[in-house]
Amino acid sequence: MSHVFTPPAVVSVPVAGGGGEFPVHRIYCVGRNYAEHAVEMGFSGREPPFFFMKPADAVVSVADGETGTIAYPSLTADLHHEIELVVAIGRGGSDIAVADAASHIWGYAVGLDMTRRDLQAQAKKQGRPWCIAKGYDQSAPIGPIRPIAQTGELASGEISLAVNGQPRQRGDLKDLIWNVSETIAAISAAWKLQPGDLIYTGTPAGVGAVQRGDVMLGAIAGLGTLSVAVR
Repeated sequence: MSHVFTPPAVVSVPVAGGGGEFPVHRIYCVGRNYAEHAVEMGFSGREPPFFFMKPADAVVSVADGETGTIAYPSLTADLHHEIELVVAIGRGGSDIAVADAASHIWGYAVGLDMTRRDLQAQAKKQGRPWCIAKGYDQSAPIGPIRPIAQTGELASGEISLAVNGQPRQRGDLKDLIWNVSETIAAISAAWKLQPGDLIYTGTPAGVGAVQRGDVMLGAIAGLGTLSVAVR
């Protein structure tokens, strides 16, 4: 088959320890999935889960021990950090049962859901989609993926983020409103999950703005850290 132009390279995320590359299919994100963050965004309670998406090429892979860089995006004056557990899907399916969901997980990573908060606020007021706020270029920094065979199933553990050494976000994975297995089940009811899908599972309270020159350091127990500078 001939193409009218050269197809783009496959987007992938390195596996920790030199275990190859994890090819990315889609990026699903869960909104307001920690109670304290839901409150700080003006909501409360265990509302039904809802999702938005980022393009696969929004990924910015950062190696262990290195500091990645992202550009301060256009059209915003209020760029926010959101530290998240990322779940990498290794086996796809539809209508996956909660009890079976863990068997579809290939591994985990530390990720950042970067958000043009002012554009998101405008979209909410106008009842419009959030794509421009959430799915822009370089909006999904991520560290190496660690296989579940090494980490075990992650249901608890501290998740945190500091900016220029100052603590901003802190929580625990056990405080997810919809846990990982419930999230996988809910997404698979709406879309057929595929190997290579990434799920950003939500962020704890403490989201806030970053500026050019800031360095974000995210950490999740058992997964290490993710360091990203804004230029």
